[in-house]
Order: sequence, then structure tokens, then C-alpha cells
Amino acid sequence: MRNNSTKGEIKFWCELLRSRKSGYQFYRQKHLLNYIVDFYCAALKLVIEIDGTSHLDKQEYDANRDKDLGKLGLKVVHYNDMNVLHNFHLIESDFKKQLEARKKELGL
Repeated sequence: MRNNSTKGEIKFWCELLRSRKSGYQFYRQKHLLNYIVDFYCAALKLVIEIDGTSHLDKQEYDANRDKDLGKLGLKVVHYNDMNVLHNFHLIESDFKKQLEARKKELGL
């Protein structure tokens, strides 16, 4: 699946997650339940999804997946692939806010 990564997923990984740049270990293409999520951090119980064009007709599937993962105490954050590529500064800022908020939620 890593060979099928979108450009947005690759950018997000390289700029924010690889080598623990976020301060946390994230895994790519992680199997959780019957799903494969783009990025997963066990310490923060956080899933990051970079939604490309393949998600356009899968809103119901994505909603069910998010609900199922939420039952495990996981928070799922979605970013649009094109926004990652063309508005990266906004995505980066929001991602950092999401990390801080999640740490507070979990008391870390």
C-alpha cells in the first residue's frame, strides 16, 4: 500500500511524521480492526487520514470506519490531499493543534 501513497500522504509523512519529527512515533498504513489507516500513533491514540480522490464516493464507508475506530478510543483526523499539497502551512498548523489537543485529552 505504501507504493500507492498519494503525493499528499508522502509529503505529510516526510515533512511531519518521519523520524519522530512530531515528537511521537507514527506508523504508515497500519492495520486496525478491518481497516488500513494512513498514519497511526499508539501513544496518542490518533489516526491521520489524507483523503484523496478515492474518498469522494466513500463518505459512508469513512464515517463507519471513524465510528468503529472511535469505539477503540481512537481519534481520527482527516486532511484533504490537495490541501496538504497546496496549503501545507495551514495543515501543519492544524496538525500541531491537533497533537496538543489530543495530549490534553489524554492527560499527557
